[in-house]
Amino acid sequence: MTTSASSVVTGAIPVNLENAVRAKVPPPLPRRVSAASAAPVVPGVELTPAHVKRAEAGEQWISRLLRVGATCSGGLFLASLALEFLPQSETVHVAIDVLRKGAASALLVTPVVRLVVAGTTLGIRGEWKYALYAAGVLGLLAVAVGAGLHA
Repeated sequence: MTTSASSVVTGAIPVNLENAVRAKVPPPLPRRVSAASAAPVVPGVELTPAHVKRAEAGEQWISRLLRVGATCSGGLFLASLALEFLPQSETVHVAIDVLRKGAASALLVTPVVRLVVAGTTLGIRGEWKYALYAAGVLGLLAVAVGAGLHA
């Protein structure tokens, strides 16, 4: 027995797609290709090779900072876990407590220091608006910590 596509009943409503509405897409704008167009454009900031070099250096500092902070925090935490295998004494408990508090502090301080480095880098590059945003966030953090200490 042979079946054709027209004899199959699917229960679907037939739709005619031949007269579908077509959206008009405007032609793309002509694009100038240059070395400066590859980098993001910031209004009011002239892009020079020195700016690009400073931006790359700032990004490298930030990546190093985050790696060192995470490594330091992880190392302190792993050291505290290693001390768990020593015979239990008051000295070991104090060392474990100090290492874990140090690990937590390093983990919390790393993003704050990253914000300081990013704000400084943005200020050096001349992006004052974003540098002021970073300073504002740091100010809010300082107010929050100050309010927490007085409570």
